[in-house]
Amino acid sequence: MENPYWPLFDLRIATPRLEIRLPADDDLVDLARLAAKGVHDPATMPFLYPWTDEPSPLLERGMLQWGWRHRAEWTPNNWTFNGAVFVEHEVVGVQSLSATDFASRRVVTSGSWLGREYQGRGFGKEMRRGILTLAFDHLNAREAESGGFIDNESSLNVSRALGYEESGRRSVLRRGIPAELMKVTLTRSRWDEMTRVDVELIGFEKCREFFFAPN
Repeated sequence: MENPYWPLFDLRIATPRLEIRLPADDDLVDLARLAAKGVHDPATMPFLYPWTDEPSPLLERGMLQWGWRHRAEWTPNNWTFNGAVFVEHEVVGVQSLSATDFASRRVVTSGSWLGREYQGRGFGKEMRRGILTLAFDHLNAREAESGGFIDNESSLNVSRALGYEESGRRSVLRRGIPAELMKVTLTRSRWDEMTRVDVELIGFEKCREFFFAPN
């Protein structure tokens, strides 16, 4: 049933194999279970904030709080769309898109993860294409930012394949040890040069005002 007060729940981003949408509470529980099964090799840490190091059930509780917090804090100018990714109605991961001072900056940042059993199938690139279609073709973003540790080749290769270019590096602590983090940026002009794939947005017009998106 459509939600007249929070139409963001009705927004769908559909690619040939995936659907991305905001998770309902039951979906958050499924995401928590998926994350608890493993997102990466425990010997490595691909995330700036090491949320996957939390033991159960703190990891699962944190996943629920993460979803609730971003719903509650949403404003048209500062928002985080934490899309749950589904393959044939089964949740497989998360593809997020966020912005701060979006009305003036028109810059978005993306992040993502997949359950380990769904990695290596090309889903990462497909879900990023889907969220970038929302950013550039519907929200009129100027730039999209992402990044990864320099030893996280799988993530950086997705960015490179989609036209991102390196735009800086910095040293951060990862599990208490300095590590180099690479920032990558995709400009609107680079995006316009990319070959398009079939991406359908459903329900966007009903929630356009939630994103400070132009008509």
